[in-house]
Amino acid sequence: MLVLESARTALAGAESSTGGGAVVDSLAQPVTLAYLAAAGLFVLACAGLSKHETAVRGNIAGAAGMAVACLAAIAIALSSDPAHGPLVTGLLIALAIGVGGVVGIVWARRVEMTGMPQLIAIFNGLVGLAAVVVGYNSYLSPDASSAALGGFHFGEVFLSTFVGGVTFTGSLVAGMKLNGTLPGRPILLPGRNWLNLGALVGSLALGAVFTALGDHSTWAWGCLVVMTLVALALGVHLVVAIGGGDMPVVVSIMNSYSGWASAFTGFLVDNDLLIITGAIVGSSGAYLSYLMCRAMNRSFLNVLLGGFGTDASTAAAAGGGEQGEIREVDATGVAEMLLDAKRVVITPGYGMAVAQAQYPVAALVEDLVDRGVEVTFGIHPVAGRLPGHMNVLLAEAKVPYDIVLEMDEVNDDFADIDVVLVIGANDTVNPAAQEPGSPIAGMPVLRVWEARQVVVFKRSMATGYAGVGNPLFFKENTSMLFGDAKDTVEAIDRAVETLRARPPA
Repeated sequence: MLVLESARTALAGAESSTGGGAVVDSLAQPVTLAYLAAAGLFVLACAGLSKHETAVRGNIAGAAGMAVACLAAIAIALSSDPAHGPLVTGLLIALAIGVGGVVGIVWARRVEMTGMPQLIAIFNGLVGLAAVVVGYNSYLSPDASSAALGGFHFGEVFLSTFVGGVTFTGSLVAGMKLNGTLPGRPILLPGRNWLNLGALVGSLALGAVFTALGDHSTWAWGCLVVMTLVALALGVHLVVAIGGGDMPVVVSIMNSYSGWASAFTGFLVDNDLLIITGAIVGSSGAYLSYLMCRAMNRSFLNVLLGGFGTDASTAAAAGGGEQGEIREVDATGVAEMLLDAKRVVITPGYGMAVAQAQYPVAALVEDLVDRGVEVTFGIHPVAGRLPGHMNVLLAEAKVPYDIVLEMDEVNDDFADIDVVLVIGANDTVNPAAQEPGSPIAGMPVLRVWEARQVVVFKRSMATGYAGVGNPLFFKENTSMLFGDAKDTVEAIDRAVETLRARPPA
């Protein structure tokens, strides 16, 4: 965004200088074609990322599109800045790209796949921060085309800054909740909905005054600064009031916000490609949030207003102590169940990701398939902390795509399944979702309890991320296998190999 803003300022300067118009005219057609090509590559990236088999090609298309867009913007900046010249402009751009590249590479190498949701939340926040910075920059140093827009430009600045501020702090809080830095439970202030409404109405009033003033007076500056502080506080307040069970949806919503912030920034820097890509990210993020809310039987408004996983709501579901007798099993017992089974379904959750158990799980699946056991995976839409998180982990472990199925593809077959392995999942397999009055009532879940035998891998009897107790643990066909998921799966795989090697009795 900052490169595009520099390019636009450079273009305005070139137009006002001798011969600058010729430079702009000579670049206009190649840059337009480059932006069209980049937009096409972004569309191909979205299409590619919709399937496992084409995801790598989708990523490559997206990276290529971004490279084309950045090169076009840099070409404008280098060719059209009479104030500094191409050398100084090139050095400044290289410095920015170098610093950003180093930080990005370091983060990417350090962050494990389990931390990817937090990293994405931080990236969303950085997009919001960029929108705020570009908004202030455009207000401080408007180019000729922005100045000609008058009050409309001030409205652009205000809206971009507001959305960027909410996105920045909201994404940071979501990332800290996912990381455990902040508690997953909602932090509820008295009259929180009225506070949110007051912040929105107050921001609209400030925006009306700011746009009407249309200058750089003290009053105008005051309106912009106060609104920025309100937007930053609103982002924090919106997300701290949301329970941990809804945090995957929040990350998706913040991703949508970051897209709209980018689109608004595109208007500020007069860049059609940024408007297009921002709209793609904003609309796709909103649709993904809708799909996730539907998978959790929730609504956008319900998520944003919080209340899922609150202390009051979960106390009734999670309290009350033991709900029955649990049956423990060891690795050898599970291995015997698996070798006697014809059909096995594995339902992974965030616990598998934390334990890095996807690799031994893949090895176990390979051994069972060699033994003639039919094995499939059942993935809940919100398994883990981010949509597709489990799919990526399994793909990383080389699990075949064709045995990784979505919830709707396996839910009606559990009655015919011999053994279900629930590895690190909790809320997504909770029968309490079918009980009226439960905090997760109506949320679609994997009906694993319908299988003949269920083995739940857990470290303890603690509730899941949503804080809701799970009656599955006490059902007659459920066995509990306590311990680290990676260690227990490896132990089961060794037991499978040992039992296979024994001569028949």
